[in-house]
Amino acid sequence: MIVVVVGANGQLGQALRHIAADYAEIQFHFYTSNEIDITKPDLIELVWSQLKPDFCINAAAYTAVDKAETEPEKAQQINVDGARNLAEVCQRFHTTLLHISTDFVFDGSKKTPYVETDMTNPQSVYGTTKRDGELAIIKTMKAYFIIRTSWLYSQFGNNFMKTMLRLAQERSSVSIVEDQIGTPTHAIDLAKMLLTIIQSKSKDYGMYHFSNQGSTSWSGFAKKIFEWNHISTNVLPIPTSQYPTPAKRPAYSVLDTSKIKKTFHVSIHHWDIALEQ
Repeated sequence: MIVVVVGANGQLGQALRHIAADYAEIQFHFYTSNEIDITKPDLIELVWSQLKPDFCINAAAYTAVDKAETEPEKAQQINVDGARNLAEVCQRFHTTLLHISTDFVFDGSKKTPYVETDMTNPQSVYGTTKRDGELAIIKTMKAYFIIRTSWLYSQFGNNFMKTMLRLAQERSSVSIVEDQIGTPTHAIDLAKMLLTIIQSKSKDYGMYHFSNQGSTSWSGFAKKIFEWNHISTNVLPIPTSQYPTPAKRPAYSVLDTSKIKKTFHVSIHHWDIALEQ
Protein backbone atom coordinates (compact mmCIF):
# COMPACT_ATOMS: atom_id res chain seq x y z
CA MET A 1 0.00 0.00 0.00
CA ILE A 2 1.55 3.28 -1.12
CA VAL A 3 0.85 6.34 1.04
CA VAL A 4 2.09 9.83 0.18
CA VAL A 5 2.31 12.38 3.01
CA VAL A 6 2.55 16.03 1.96
CA GLY A 7 3.57 18.65 4.50
CA ALA A 8 5.97 16.14 6.06
CA ASN A 9 7.90 18.72 8.13
CA GLY A 10 4.80 20.00 9.95
CA GLN A 11 3.70 18.76 13.33
CA LEU A 12 1.43 15.99 11.99
CA GLY A 13 3.90 15.05 9.25
CA GLN A 14 6.63 14.54 11.84
CA ALA A 15 4.24 12.51 14.03
CA LEU A 16 3.52 10.24 11.05
CA ARG A 17 7.25 9.82 10.38
CA HIS A 18 7.74 8.94 14.05
CA ILE A 19 5.33 5.98 13.92
CA ALA A 20 5.79 4.91 10.27
CA ALA A 21 8.13 2.01 11.13
CA ASP A 22 5.27 0.34 13.05
CA TYR A 23 3.29 -0.07 9.81
CA ALA A 24 5.34 -2.51 7.75
CA GLU A 25 2.57 -3.09 5.19
CA ILE A 26 2.57 0.59 4.20
CA GLN A 27 5.16 2.10 1.88
CA PHE A 28 5.40 5.74 2.99
CA HIS A 29 6.65 8.58 0.81
CA PHE A 30 7.15 11.80 2.81
CA TYR A 31 7.34 15.14 1.01
CA THR A 32 7.99 18.49 2.65
CA SER A 33 6.17 21.57 1.39
CA ASN A 34 9.37 22.49 -0.49
CA GLU A 35 9.45 19.11 -2.25
CA ILE A 36 5.76 19.15 -3.19
CA ASP A 37 4.28 22.64 -3.27
CA ILE A 38 0.55 21.88 -3.41
CA THR A 39 -0.11 25.26 -5.01
CA LYS A 40 1.62 23.87 -8.15
CA PRO A 41 -0.53 21.10 -9.72
CA ASP A 42 2.23 20.04 -12.15
CA LEU A 43 4.50 19.01 -9.25
CA ILE A 44 1.74 16.91 -7.69
CA GLU A 45 1.00 15.31 -11.08
CA LEU A 46 4.68 14.41 -11.59
CA VAL A 47 4.95 12.55 -8.27
CA TRP A 48 1.58 10.82 -8.71
CA SER A 49 2.47 9.60 -12.21
CA GLN A 50 5.61 7.97 -10.78
CA LEU A 51 4.16 6.50 -7.57
CA LYS A 52 0.44 6.04 -8.31
CA PRO A 53 -0.34 6.24 -4.57
CA ASP A 54 -3.30 4.45 -3.00
CA PHE A 55 -3.66 7.16 -0.33
CA CYS A 56 -2.55 10.73 0.25
CA ILE A 57 -2.46 12.39 3.68
CA ASN A 58 -2.59 16.15 3.29
CA ALA A 59 -0.76 17.51 6.32
CA ALA A 60 0.22 20.68 4.42
CA ALA A 61 -1.58 23.83 5.51
CA TYR A 62 -1.18 27.52 6.25
CA THR A 63 -1.71 27.41 10.04
CA ALA A 64 -0.44 30.80 11.25
CA VAL A 65 -3.87 31.85 12.54
CA ASP A 66 -3.08 35.49 13.36
CA LYS A 67 -0.72 36.06 10.44
CA ALA A 68 -3.43 34.88 8.06
CA GLU A 69 -5.40 38.04 8.85
CA THR A 70 -2.74 40.05 6.98
CA GLU A 71 -1.84 37.31 4.46
CA PRO A 72 -5.26 36.15 3.22
CA GLU A 73 -4.02 35.46 -0.31
CA LYS A 74 -1.27 33.14 0.93
CA ALA A 75 -3.69 31.29 3.23
CA GLN A 76 -6.13 30.96 0.31
CA GLN A 77 -3.43 29.60 -2.03
CA ILE A 78 -2.41 26.82 0.36
CA ASN A 79 -5.61 25.99 2.24
CA VAL A 80 -8.09 26.30 -0.65
CA ASP A 81 -6.29 26.18 -4.01
CA GLY A 82 -3.75 23.64 -2.71
CA ALA A 83 -6.49 21.38 -1.33
CA ARG A 84 -8.35 21.58 -4.66
CA ASN A 85 -5.17 20.78 -6.63
CA LEU A 86 -4.54 17.69 -4.52
CA ALA A 87 -8.15 16.58 -4.85
CA GLU A 88 -8.09 16.94 -8.64
CA VAL A 89 -4.92 14.86 -9.00
CA CYS A 90 -6.14 12.27 -6.47
CA GLN A 91 -9.40 11.99 -8.42
CA ARG A 92 -7.56 11.32 -11.70
CA PHE A 93 -5.25 8.72 -10.16
CA HIS A 94 -7.92 7.02 -8.00
CA THR A 95 -6.05 8.02 -4.82
CA THR A 96 -8.03 8.27 -1.58
CA LEU A 97 -7.40 11.64 0.10
CA LEU A 98 -7.19 12.13 3.87
CA HIS A 99 -7.35 15.87 4.50
CA ILE A 100 -6.91 17.60 7.86
CA SER A 101 -9.24 20.42 8.83
CA THR A 102 -9.95 22.33 12.02
CA ASP A 103 -12.38 23.29 14.79
CA PHE A 104 -11.90 26.91 13.61
CA VAL A 105 -14.54 26.33 10.90
CA PHE A 106 -17.09 26.85 13.72
CA ASP A 107 -17.99 30.16 15.39
CA GLY A 108 -17.92 28.80 18.96
CA SER A 109 -21.46 29.85 19.84
CA LYS A 110 -22.58 26.30 20.70
CA LYS A 111 -22.50 24.96 24.25
CA THR A 112 -22.40 21.25 23.32
CA PRO A 113 -19.81 19.39 21.20
CA TYR A 114 -19.92 20.08 17.47
CA VAL A 115 -21.04 17.25 15.18
CA GLU A 116 -20.00 16.89 11.55
CA THR A 117 -23.31 18.22 10.20
CA ASP A 118 -23.34 21.42 12.28
CA MET A 119 -23.34 24.66 10.30
CA THR A 120 -19.90 26.15 9.76
CA ASN A 121 -19.39 29.85 10.42
CA PRO A 122 -15.66 30.63 10.63
CA GLN A 123 -14.67 33.87 12.35
CA SER A 124 -11.13 34.23 10.95
CA VAL A 125 -9.29 34.13 7.64
CA TYR A 126 -7.66 30.87 8.69
CA GLY A 127 -11.01 29.28 9.57
CA THR A 128 -12.61 30.56 6.36
CA THR A 129 -9.85 29.18 4.13
CA LYS A 130 -9.95 25.81 5.89
CA ARG A 131 -13.74 25.66 5.43
CA ASP A 132 -13.40 26.63 1.75
CA GLY A 133 -10.73 23.94 1.35
CA GLU A 134 -13.19 21.36 2.66
CA LEU A 135 -15.80 22.52 0.15
CA ALA A 136 -13.29 22.40 -2.72
CA ILE A 137 -12.49 18.75 -1.94
CA ILE A 138 -16.16 17.80 -1.56
CA LYS A 139 -16.97 19.34 -4.96
CA THR A 140 -14.00 17.70 -6.68
CA MET A 141 -13.95 14.05 -5.58
CA LYS A 142 -15.79 11.24 -3.82
CA ALA A 143 -13.02 9.16 -2.19
CA TYR A 144 -12.04 11.52 0.62
CA PHE A 145 -11.90 11.60 4.40
CA ILE A 146 -11.89 15.12 5.85
CA ILE A 147 -10.84 14.97 9.50
CA ARG A 148 -11.40 18.05 11.62
CA THR A 149 -9.21 18.19 14.70
CA SER A 150 -8.43 20.69 17.48
CA TRP A 151 -5.65 22.19 19.61
CA LEU A 152 -2.93 19.96 18.13
CA TYR A 153 0.30 19.58 20.12
CA SER A 154 3.24 17.15 20.28
CA GLN A 155 6.97 16.91 20.78
CA PHE A 156 7.33 18.19 17.19
CA GLY A 157 7.09 21.63 15.60
CA ASN A 158 5.68 24.72 17.27
CA ASN A 159 2.68 24.34 19.56
CA PHE A 160 1.12 25.50 22.82
CA MET A 161 2.72 22.80 24.97
CA LYS A 162 6.25 23.64 23.81
CA THR A 163 5.57 27.36 24.23
CA MET A 164 4.44 26.78 27.82
CA LEU A 165 7.53 24.71 28.63
CA ARG A 166 9.73 27.47 27.21
CA LEU A 167 7.91 30.24 29.11
CA ALA A 168 8.16 28.24 32.33
CA GLN A 169 11.95 28.49 32.09
CA GLU A 170 11.73 32.27 31.77
CA ARG A 171 8.90 33.28 34.14
CA SER A 172 7.50 32.47 37.56
CA SER A 173 3.92 33.03 36.33
CA VAL A 174 2.06 33.09 33.00
CA SER A 175 -1.32 34.64 32.13
CA ILE A 176 -3.40 32.24 30.03
CA VAL A 177 -6.92 32.58 28.58
CA GLU A 178 -9.58 30.71 30.55
CA ASP A 179 -12.78 31.40 28.55
CA GLN A 180 -11.92 29.49 25.37
CA ILE A 181 -12.92 25.84 25.72
CA GLY A 182 -11.73 23.00 23.51
CA THR A 183 -9.83 19.73 23.46
CA PRO A 184 -6.04 19.39 23.26
CA THR A 185 -5.17 16.65 20.76
CA HIS A 186 -1.89 14.77 20.66
CA ALA A 187 -0.58 14.65 17.07
CA ILE A 188 0.57 11.03 17.53
CA ASP A 189 -3.02 9.99 18.35
CA LEU A 190 -4.27 11.78 15.22
CA ALA A 191 -1.53 10.13 13.13
CA LYS A 192 -2.53 6.69 14.41
CA MET A 193 -6.18 7.43 13.61
CA LEU A 194 -5.32 8.33 10.02
CA LEU A 195 -3.42 5.07 9.58
CA THR A 196 -6.32 3.13 11.14
CA ILE A 197 -8.59 4.64 8.45
CA ILE A 198 -6.09 3.64 5.74
CA GLN A 199 -5.69 0.10 7.06
CA SER A 200 -9.48 -0.36 7.23
CA LYS A 201 -9.78 0.24 3.45
CA SER A 202 -13.16 1.69 4.35
CA LYS A 203 -15.40 3.27 1.72
CA ASP A 204 -17.29 5.25 4.40
CA TYR A 205 -16.03 8.49 2.89
CA GLY A 206 -16.94 11.91 4.22
CA MET A 207 -16.45 14.30 7.11
CA TYR A 208 -15.21 13.14 10.53
CA HIS A 209 -14.22 14.78 13.81
CA PHE A 210 -11.20 13.53 15.75
CA SER A 211 -9.76 14.92 18.96
CA ASN A 212 -8.77 13.47 22.29
CA GLN A 213 -11.66 13.16 24.74
CA GLY A 214 -12.90 15.63 27.36
CA SER A 215 -12.43 19.40 27.29
CA THR A 216 -10.57 22.17 29.06
CA SER A 217 -9.56 25.81 28.75
CA TRP A 218 -6.17 27.03 27.59
CA SER A 219 -5.34 27.87 31.22
CA GLY A 220 -6.47 24.38 32.30
CA PHE A 221 -4.25 22.89 29.60
CA ALA A 222 -1.28 24.97 30.78
CA LYS A 223 -1.81 23.90 34.40
CA LYS A 224 -1.82 20.23 33.39
CA ILE A 225 1.34 20.68 31.28
CA PHE A 226 3.13 22.13 34.31
CA GLU A 227 1.70 19.48 36.63
CA TRP A 228 2.89 16.52 34.52
CA ASN A 229 6.33 18.14 34.15
CA HIS A 230 6.63 19.01 37.89
CA ILE A 231 6.96 22.72 37.09
CA SER A 232 6.05 25.27 39.76
CA THR A 233 5.26 28.16 37.37
CA ASN A 234 1.95 29.76 38.38
CA VAL A 235 -0.91 29.97 35.83
CA LEU A 236 -3.00 33.15 36.05
CA PRO A 237 -6.36 32.63 34.26
CA ILE A 238 -7.49 35.68 32.23
CA PRO A 239 -10.47 36.43 29.93
CA THR A 240 -9.98 36.64 26.16
CA SER A 241 -10.65 40.39 26.40
CA GLN A 242 -7.32 40.78 28.23
CA TYR A 243 -5.42 38.95 25.47
CA PRO A 244 -6.61 40.45 22.16
CA THR A 245 -5.36 38.72 18.99
CA PRO A 246 -5.71 39.70 15.30
CA ALA A 247 -7.79 36.56 14.60
CA LYS A 248 -10.95 35.77 16.55
CA ARG A 249 -10.95 32.32 18.18
CA PRO A 250 -14.08 30.25 18.88
CA ALA A 251 -15.08 30.47 22.56
CA TYR A 252 -16.19 26.83 22.47
CA SER A 253 -14.95 24.32 19.90
CA VAL A 254 -15.20 20.86 21.47
CA LEU A 255 -15.71 18.24 18.74
CA ASP A 256 -18.09 15.29 19.01
CA THR A 257 -16.11 12.18 17.99
CA SER A 258 -18.97 9.65 18.11
CA LYS A 259 -19.02 9.12 14.32
CA ILE A 260 -15.33 8.24 13.93
CA LYS A 261 -15.40 5.96 17.00
CA LYS A 262 -18.43 4.09 15.74
CA THR A 263 -17.32 3.83 12.08
CA PHE A 264 -13.78 2.62 12.80
CA HIS A 265 -14.39 0.85 16.14
CA VAL A 266 -11.77 2.85 18.02
CA SER A 267 -11.46 4.15 21.56
CA ILE A 268 -9.75 7.51 22.05
CA HIS A 269 -7.58 8.68 24.96
CA HIS A 270 -8.77 11.42 27.30
CA TRP A 271 -6.73 14.56 26.62
CA ASP A 272 -4.84 14.54 29.95
CA ILE A 273 -3.92 10.83 29.60
CA ALA A 274 -2.57 11.60 26.11
CA LEU A 275 -0.63 14.55 27.54
CA GLU A 276 0.86 12.42 30.30
CA GLN A 277 1.99 9.82 27.77
